[in-house]
Amino acid sequence: MKYLTEYRNLEATKSYLKLIETTITKKWNIMEICGGQTHGLVKNGILELLPDKVQMIHGPGCPVCVTPLNLIDKAIELLENGVIVCSFGDMIRVPGSKKSLLEAKANGGDLRILYSPIEAVKIARNNPDKEVVFFAVGFETTAPANALSVLHAQKEGLKNYSILVSHVLVPPAMEAILDDKFCTINAFLGAGHVCAIMGYKEYYPLAEKYKIPIVITGFEPLDLVQGIYMAVKQLEEGIHTVENQYSRAVKEEGNLAALKVINQVFEVGNREWRGIGEIPNSGYVLTPEFKNFDAELKFGISNIKVPENPDCIAGQILRGIKKPYQCSQFGKTCNPSNPLGAPMVSSEGACAAYYHFSNNAILK
Repeated sequence: MKYLTEYRNLEATKSYLKLIETTITKKWNIMEICGGQTHGLVKNGILELLPDKVQMIHGPGCPVCVTPLNLIDKAIELLENGVIVCSFGDMIRVPGSKKSLLEAKANGGDLRILYSPIEAVKIARNNPDKEVVFFAVGFETTAPANALSVLHAQKEGLKNYSILVSHVLVPPAMEAILDDKFCTINAFLGAGHVCAIMGYKEYYPLAEKYKIPIVITGFEPLDLVQGIYMAVKQLEEGIHTVENQYSRAVKEEGNLAALKVINQVFEVGNREWRGIGEIPNSGYVLTPEFKNFDAELKFGISNIKVPENPDCIAGQILRGIKKPYQCSQFGKTCNPSNPLGAPMVSSEGACAAYYHFSNNAILK
């Protein structure tokens, strides 16, 4: 497969690690935004190979991790009231305030695990006497497919299909992190998957406002170390701009066809982030034309609000304030079989990455 083995080349990766070591003179804190990047760093042992002066801070770029408790409870409420709820598989074991979607399914709820929201439209078509809701979770990456499902349902005249929206946006989250009084971040590795859809024009104002380098990267070992080198080089030279390491997949203007679909169905609105709280203009909501596909309005569940688990420090981990192993519950009362929070169970969660791939995480 093109662009796979090349970016897992050990010698090339070592050469960039050496470049980082010979370039760096000061201690720099670099946040990788995406959970896929976090897993790449931990799984491939890159954190242990980097010079001590490079401190990688794990960001909030796991869509499952930042989905608030109340959205999961809303999905469970629908399940327990006879609605067919459809979801990607990575959401089903994430704990709500009392149970997960999987536990609600075990209690008799009709939960369907799908690979595409278009499948949910088909289920609605084949079950005209049942309400069908797709749990539309994600960053900008999954927004086109979720928007397309709404357009398909509208075209087919389906009245029994709706979506429970929990779409969040990366740039407002970056700005919220940078505005935090505890922030110590000197540079960002931007999320390659998100930028493949959105492009990276919206990052220029952030780089200029906060005088901070932003490097868009992929997820393979060579992608990551090359991106870290590009960020370190900018920091050492005292410059701050947006660079695109992931040029094989990302264009400055993004995917124009995908953007057109997103803008047809969604508009920007306020969104709550798990462990962080509400960030203004940080997510997508359905436009007025498509409000009849909004499950929260359709089923009157907008008022469900629940507090965060006080034993889970997911918010501090997602903001880069703490590492997973600094949580007193890590690997003890909180583990993949009994997660207290989403970062431990999500396939892109930082806690899951440390639990599965870091041999000395608990000892650090």
